[in-house]
Amino acid sequence: MTKDQILLFALFALVFVFLVWGRWRYDLVAFGALVVALLAGLVPTDQAFSGFGHPATIIVALVLIVSRGLQNSGAVDAITRQLSSPDRSVGMHISIMSAIGAALSAFMNNVAAMALLMPVDIEAARKAGRAVRATLMPLSFATILGGMVTLIGTPPNIIIAAFRGKALGEPFSMFDFTPVGLAVSIAGIAFVALIGWRLVPAGADSDAAARAGEADDFFAELVVPDGSPVVERKVRELYADADEQDVGIVGVVRNGKRLPGFAAGVELRAGDHLLVEAAATDIDKFRGKLKLEYFGERDPEDARAGDLEIVEAVVPRDSRLEGRSAISLRLRARRGIALLGISRHGRRIKQRVRHEPIRAGDIVLLIGPPSELAETAAWLGVLPLARRSMEMTRPAMAGLAVAIFAAAIAASAFGLVYLATALAAVVVLYVLLDIVPLRTLYENIEWPVIVLLGSMIPLGTALEDSGGTALIAASLVDYTAGMPAWVVLTVLMVVVMSLSDVLNNTATAVIGAPIAVDVANKLGASPDPFLMAVAIAASCAFLTPIGHKNNTLILGPGGYRFGDYWRMGLPLEIIVIAVAIPVILIVFPL
Repeated sequence: MTKDQILLFALFALVFVFLVWGRWRYDLVAFGALVVALLAGLVPTDQAFSGFGHPATIIVALVLIVSRGLQNSGAVDAITRQLSSPDRSVGMHISIMSAIGAALSAFMNNVAAMALLMPVDIEAARKAGRAVRATLMPLSFATILGGMVTLIGTPPNIIIAAFRGKALGEPFSMFDFTPVGLAVSIAGIAFVALIGWRLVPAGADSDAAARAGEADDFFAELVVPDGSPVVERKVRELYADADEQDVGIVGVVRNGKRLPGFAAGVELRAGDHLLVEAAATDIDKFRGKLKLEYFGERDPEDARAGDLEIVEAVVPRDSRLEGRSAISLRLRARRGIALLGISRHGRRIKQRVRHEPIRAGDIVLLIGPPSELAETAAWLGVLPLARRSMEMTRPAMAGLAVAIFAAAIAASAFGLVYLATALAAVVVLYVLLDIVPLRTLYENIEWPVIVLLGSMIPLGTALEDSGGTALIAASLVDYTAGMPAWVVLTVLMVVVMSLSDVLNNTATAVIGAPIAVDVANKLGASPDPFLMAVAIAASCAFLTPIGHKNNTLILGPGGYRFGDYWRMGLPLEIIVIAVAIPVILIVFPL
């Protein structure tokens, strides 16, 4: 080995050790390694930050923004709302939720899909009275599997496609991954739904899971606009939809006056206000499904609905709100902020929201432009709850958001537009339509992932240029000398999969791609099956909670231990290899 090869292997070994140790965040480790490589002359200065402009890095950033747009529009929630139910058996629930998760992960970042579906799964478990640990791990694995189906489903696919473009002159297209990824996903989901979840050790869910299913109930007002499907329907006819979202309908306000009782027999008109009790997120889902509006959603007139935010805040003693109502303070007229709801520790509020005197200890739900919200919260002397603000969904934009995204994907799939260009166009349209507010545009990018990618790509290139990947490929070929090419392919997949269980899947793909091409060249075979094997293997991190972020997400809420993952993950990885190898050889002949 040359001096550069020894230094690069040593550097990658240190990166591997620090990532497994977990003492420092992975982006800091990767960026530190890049700096060391630059100081040692292993990476040329003019290539220092080439990874940050790499197509794979740009596409990952754009996918994260598009994923947020699909969530903000309510498109994803509309799908999950129709297909999830707490009344199903565990196996059926896992089957349906896994299918939803895999389908979403194919066209949006699989971490975003998991983050979206995890609360749904926890809530379904709470309602059904079952342990969430039985269903969270299958959901995590399913979202990982679904990401393999398309180019944009997971970063390793993007990296492998980009590397093929560099090495062979043409990248993999959007659906080149579909035959293998779909076969693996179907087999994997069938396993976790029928057998896998039974292998998860029994145990108590964590307190975090219990708290995740609980929320403060707010007393709030929702406005019935023109064109809403509830117009001319009786209140009692909405009870089924309300029960589905855990929303209690407690009354109706018409022409500024609250109607007697629960007004169950009242036929709703445009302009009526529905009085409801529920958690903030459930109110938002109920509003979206029935095309209702928040009180104050259209005000102030110069604020667009897509640029509004909802914040929960505690009212302390001596707050300007204590003992006063929103209408007496003229919040909407003076500040452009509306009081959407009040939570009072389970006590029923008898007046309308804006007329109710606020007490110390109440939690209020405020709606308005973010800049005004921050100033108004300070003026009122209330304390916003950390991580309890949420973007308003825009159900009216759901169809348009999906149509824009689908058109971009179709244009890319047919070779009309480069994928990064198509996704960039989607982002621009989402911003112009306020599906993704401009103020939150950069907040939706997971910058640690971008730094990891931007740092690891030059290191991977340096390893390849130094002959390090060729050396690994030669060792792999020598070890499997005399064996059929499909055996070499299987060994490569096992090695890459093992790395992915303890190393970030993005880093694994960066390292594995050049090795795959070198192995293929030494065997005189097509590089495509080897690249596809690396793409699948890099995504399959099922043995540990550190191999994939989705597995890390569920660690606390599911009350899992480090050693719980391999019980379902090991047989799943064996199934993935058993299914992937023959399908790869059929679709991408050696």
